[in-house]
Amino acid sequence: MADTSQKPNTKGLYIKTYGCQMNVYDSERMRDVLKPLGYSPVDSPEAADLVVLNTCHIREKATEKVFSELGRLRELKQENDGVLRIAVAGCVAQAEGEEIMRREPAVDMVVGPQSYHRLPEMIARLSRKTGDVLETDFAAEEKFDALPKTREVDGASAFLSVQEGCDKFCTFCVVPYTRGAEFSRGTDAIVAEARELARQGVKEIVLIGQNVNAWHGAAPAHDSRGGEWGLGNLIRHVAKIGGVERIRYTTSHPRDMADDLIDAHRDIEQLSPFLHLPVQAGSDRILKAMNRQHTAADYLRIVDRVRAVRPDIAFASDFIVGFPGESDADFEATLQLVRDVRFAQAYSFKYSPRPGTPAAGMQLQVEEHVKDERLARLQSLLNDQAQAFNDATIGRSVDVLFSRNPRRDGQALGYSPYMQSVHVDGAAHLTGRMAAIEIVGATMTSLKGRLVPAVAEVGA
Repeated sequence: MADTSQKPNTKGLYIKTYGCQMNVYDSERMRDVLKPLGYSPVDSPEAADLVVLNTCHIREKATEKVFSELGRLRELKQENDGVLRIAVAGCVAQAEGEEIMRREPAVDMVVGPQSYHRLPEMIARLSRKTGDVLETDFAAEEKFDALPKTREVDGASAFLSVQEGCDKFCTFCVVPYTRGAEFSRGTDAIVAEARELARQGVKEIVLIGQNVNAWHGAAPAHDSRGGEWGLGNLIRHVAKIGGVERIRYTTSHPRDMADDLIDAHRDIEQLSPFLHLPVQAGSDRILKAMNRQHTAADYLRIVDRVRAVRPDIAFASDFIVGFPGESDADFEATLQLVRDVRFAQAYSFKYSPRPGTPAAGMQLQVEEHVKDERLARLQSLLNDQAQAFNDATIGRSVDVLFSRNPRRDGQALGYSPYMQSVHVDGAAHLTGRMAAIEIVGATMTSLKGRLVPAVAEVGA
């Protein structure tokens, strides 16, 4: 089906993104890579000449969703006489590329997370009906070198990839096998991209990586002190860029919470008082089986240290329930850790075995009904904490970055410094800006705000 709204000589590009912030960033860069070939974003697969599924392999259901979506796209391709091209990218492509090509002949290209800069070359090869269409190597440095130096941004907030891959080898996780070893981008390249984002009007820069706080790199050439920097120093440098009003980073590993990063939470005004620090479990026995390389006490000490330098810090985390061998006592230890920390947000999941990971072959797999019961108990506690945190915001004035399109006319949507979703009626003029907002209502997932008089007058 043709998209009559498209300009002549343009081709429609539809990218569906699954999973983490890294995938969101990769999808944005795929769009940049394909722009010189005449591809422009469209809102549906029906309007597209090329559909890219940028996939996630962390959980089993995510993989199933990809194959289900491919079935629908196959039918769409048949309706369009085979003209539609379909690409599978991301971590499922990396892990199961050959299986995808075998199982779904409608797929034209499979490209791993470190190879998507080769999409133009792959499309050219496909057009000539020659060559291989499977690209799944791990050349991270080559990828970043090959990406366009400029980006198209969609709003006031933008992801900036500083680190990829993982060397931690948690026994439940496929990331080391799909994203490769830890790789840190060069300091100068990161800063150059941050400056370009600020030039385009980006107010919030979110530094991202599989283990973002594992980032390290040489000091910039102009820094006479030289030496190697950690993430804390990088944040200090980015904070000096004009126009950058807020900085966040995600996702972190407890092992890599270095002193300079903790101090940055004290010293850098633009650094959000929000830290997503996955712990996964509260039992030392389970943490050891997961190969997390930290204890529950280690995690609590980090929490205490960060709170000591930034008392208003809000913590988020990830949890897995029903890991092989998890006993009632192990699960109770997780609940106790949650009570001790008091999380503002959290993501909790039932353990699902991923093929090729050590945990998949472990004995004492927990029965599904036990996982269900534990997940319900954990999620109830986390929901109560999220509601309490949001309720405590009522009556306060917070700086909200309005970076999203409104759900209805006149409404503005944005995020507080604590990553709370905030909606304000009669404030559409604030989209793309930071503004002080009085919080007047709260649910577990969002806040309602109103303009303070000074801001209201400015926008009138």
